[in-house]
Amino acid sequence: MPQPDDPHRSDAMKKGPARAPARAMLKATGLGDADLERPMVAVVSTWTDVMPCNLHLRQLAGVVKEGVREAGGTPVEFNTIAVSDGVSMGTEGMRASLVSREVIADSIELAVMGHMLDAVVVLVGCDKTIPAAVMALARMNVPGV
Repeated sequence: MPQPDDPHRSDAMKKGPARAPARAMLKATGLGDADLERPMVAVVSTWTDVMPCNLHLRQLAGVVKEGVREAGGTPVEFNTIAVSDGVSMGTEGMRASLVSREVIADSIELAVMGHMLDAVVVLVGCDKTIPAAVMALARMNVPGV
C-alpha cells in the first residue's frame, strides 16, 4: 500500500506551480486540497439506459466511489459507450457492435492515461464491454480491476 508521502502518477498532473491551471480545473469539479493529495482512481462504467446488462452500472459506480474514498483514494468517474447486440441485431447498427469493443478499450485507456490517473476500476456488463475492459487494463501500466 502506498504511503502518504509516496509520489503518485497523478502528481505529474496536479503538483507544482506549473500545474496550477490543472488544479484549478480539478477544484472546479468540487475536489479540494485533501482530494488532490490522494491517489486519483478512475471509476469507469459502460452505463447506458439502452440495454439491461449495463443499466445498473451508474448506481454501482456510486458504491465503488464510496469504497475508493474509504480506502484513501480520490475517485474520478467517467463512462464510455456500449452497443447492444440485442437491440441492433438485424439492422445496420449491428455493424457497430464488434467495432465498439475497440472504441470502448481506447476511450478507457485515453481518459486514464490522459489524466495520469493512479489506478482504475472498470464496471462492465455484456459480451462486448467485458473484453473491451480487459483489453484496456492489459494495455495500461496502472493497477486496475
